[in-house]
Amino acid sequence: MKKNFIIEIFRFAGQCKYKMVLSVICSLISVSSGFIPYFGIYKLVVLFFNQSADIEALLHWCGIILLGWAGNRLFFGISTCLSHVSAYTILENIRLAIAKKLLKAPLGTVLNKPVGNLKSLIVDHVETIELPIAHLVPEGAGYTLVPLGVIIYIASFNWIMAVAAIATVPISFLVFAPAMMKLGAKYNDYKQSNAHMNSVIVEYIEGIEVIKAFNQSSESYKKYSHTVSSFLNFTLDWFNSLWKSGVFMMTVLPSTLTFVVPVGMYLYSIGQITPAEYTMCIILSLGLVSPLTGMSDYINALRLIKFAVDDVRDVLQIEELNDAEVEKEVTNYDITFSNVDFFYETGEKALSNISLKIPEGSYTALVGPSGGGKSTIARMVARFWDVESGEVSVGEHSVRDIPLSQLSRIVSYVSQDNFLFNCSLKENIRLGNPKVSDEEVYAAAKAAQCDEFITKLENGYNTSAGEAGNKLSGGEKQRIAIARMMLKNSPVIVLDEATAFTDPENEARIQAAITELAKGKTLLVIAHRLSTIKKADNIVLIKNGTVDSQGTFEELLIASPLFRDMWEAHVGGKEWAAKNLNRIPELQYA
Repeated sequence: MKKNFIIEIFRFAGQCKYKMVLSVICSLISVSSGFIPYFGIYKLVVLFFNQSADIEALLHWCGIILLGWAGNRLFFGISTCLSHVSAYTILENIRLAIAKKLLKAPLGTVLNKPVGNLKSLIVDHVETIELPIAHLVPEGAGYTLVPLGVIIYIASFNWIMAVAAIATVPISFLVFAPAMMKLGAKYNDYKQSNAHMNSVIVEYIEGIEVIKAFNQSSESYKKYSHTVSSFLNFTLDWFNSLWKSGVFMMTVLPSTLTFVVPVGMYLYSIGQITPAEYTMCIILSLGLVSPLTGMSDYINALRLIKFAVDDVRDVLQIEELNDAEVEKEVTNYDITFSNVDFFYETGEKALSNISLKIPEGSYTALVGPSGGGKSTIARMVARFWDVESGEVSVGEHSVRDIPLSQLSRIVSYVSQDNFLFNCSLKENIRLGNPKVSDEEVYAAAKAAQCDEFITKLENGYNTSAGEAGNKLSGGEKQRIAIARMMLKNSPVIVLDEATAFTDPENEARIQAAITELAKGKTLLVIAHRLSTIKKADNIVLIKNGTVDSQGTFEELLIASPLFRDMWEAHVGGKEWAAKNLNRIPELQYA
């Protein structure tokens, strides 16, 4: 059952709850002080109508009006400051909660979410909460209490005038209500359209190198342009469906004099109100214009908060991986898959009855056609997901029974696309073990074949990864990731396409780095280049989510037609490249 979105928002208030209470109190004082000038003006009007306005009386009531105005402004300012501090605290807590949820959720689930969607949620959607919250408390009280107080005050003169002062409210909202009722469905379509546009923009920017390399600029730009134009058209259509009723509401709602003036003249003509009361009703009805206009913005702001909270709730309700509390004593680092089945979130079966034993200290390689399930098997060891049935174990314990923090220390996972943080290369390597000395960082870099290219950079190890990102090749980034893993020194190493971005020259260096990294470790490698895993203790051929066959390199060449075909294709490709490298200039730079 969904909680009220206002309650959910204040659940993130945390340490600022007392500031919010104080903000409400100051807002109430501000609103109460705001009534004093109206009362003072009424008294001044009465003095002039009664022809008793002497200097002393005028100064007395002018002083009261000034004090009321000053109190209103002072306490409104205090309330606004406190509410802004609270709003940014709430935004911080929401973003931290999302980040913590993404850390605790299955990593595979997080990686499957489009980057554009997560960016829109964490940056844009959460940001929409700030402005309403910052002004909701101080101004929301005014939007509610000022009209209520004014109506009660006018009703003390004449209840008919009180009704006339707010007659525009039901008329405006009756016209705008149908559009507001459709807003929820439209906003969901807007979110999907916006998320799709963000994803296409991210895809276009990240893939611009490939787009230019393959001369696909016009087609890719056409897709990009079409997506942006579609979003524009959707937004304009949405606006066109709302603007007529919206303009009507914003025109009629603040037009309080439309009914107050003629009704007041009639009541004055029949002697039901005095000239002073009639004048006061006109003044007070003009004072309703700002609160009534603000109320419409306030209602719209509440809906924006609701939509943003719904988006946040969807992420915060992602099912977390169950995390064991007590660390286990792991006596060996064998990896065992026992009858493992796994389905993706789409319902597609990824793995079927996988049974596999990877002995401690051994070198095991996973090979096979693309999409067969190799990466999924590797990620199961690091517990990106939990299996549907069966068991994945490290030593004598299921990975589900090992606390995630302990499993993270046991298993090092190196993907084919490694991320470098925007800090120095030295600190990027040190991430593997923040406690090590600079000398240990340099030693790991040398062992991972990084020292040679890092020392050639202008600032060496102090070069920012942001700057070096334009200078380092994929293979060099891979070696930095390997150096990071060396410092981490986990007993189980999982390498997912570790040589994916390398040329033959860098491949040899990475293989040397992997050899150094894997000394005394349980090593599981995913490889497409079969020449890199000839020395593996066991090669497991994965096809369509199942174990097709396994054995040493020589055994598979004899026993597996599929492996033999893959090897012949690999060798044939290398021979063709060797023969044609000098004849085709483009290949020299491939």
